[in-house]
Amino acid sequence: MTFLRSCLFFAVLILITPPFAMLAILVRPLPPHVRYRIIGGWTRLAMFALHHVVGLHYRVIGTENLPSRSAVVLCKHQSAWETMSLQRILPPVAFVLKKELLRIPFFGWGLACMPSIAIDRSAGRDALVQVEEQGRVLLEQGFWVTVFPEGTRMSPGETRRYKAGGARLAQVTGAPVVPIAHNAGDYWKRNAFLKYPGEIVVSIGPPIATQGLTTEQINGHAQVWIESEMRRLFPHHYEAEHLSAAA
Repeated sequence: MTFLRSCLFFAVLILITPPFAMLAILVRPLPPHVRYRIIGGWTRLAMFALHHVVGLHYRVIGTENLPSRSAVVLCKHQSAWETMSLQRILPPVAFVLKKELLRIPFFGWGLACMPSIAIDRSAGRDALVQVEEQGRVLLEQGFWVTVFPEGTRMSPGETRRYKAGGARLAQVTGAPVVPIAHNAGDYWKRNAFLKYPGEIVVSIGPPIATQGLTTEQINGHAQVWIESEMRRLFPHHYEAEHLSAAA
């Protein structure tokens, strides 16, 4: 049944992506928030299909923590699910993403018309400057700039050093940082065709005030909250850590 549901979901994506890619190109001259709402119809349909075809739902805790102003979001990255769901959970978002995604036929064409920051991950300092400059503009326009600080999708229970791009943007703009933890990788694994039914839990943490903090301090606060929340909500992924600590 899981295979059949995943096939049907894939068929839905094949059906809706080319028309929305063409629509995205047509509306590209429009203001960014108008484009966001129109092109975001693809996400609404994809999430509808996930819910009703795959049986994959989600529950959000901590919505009371969302600040009233635009923010920098630092989110755990486990699958493609969060790139869709955050558009439904948060105010208008703009993702920092790798520019290679823009080369994907149809999907990438539509993505290129959305407010975003497409970076060359091998560019080093230049990529950081790009995030800072374009991110400042997007924040001023009311978009929540969303960064996956680990830089790539990680399997449940794994983590790596948080990169500085999102924290640096928050530091130079004074924007608050909103940390987010979730377990999407339990149901939609990295590069996996199969999507499993169930309930993803998304936890939004208290905003981190960034005035007077260094980039390293901001990153540290975000990482401590996210990784602690992951262990609180999904302890089964970290049993090896508990065994090592007890040894």
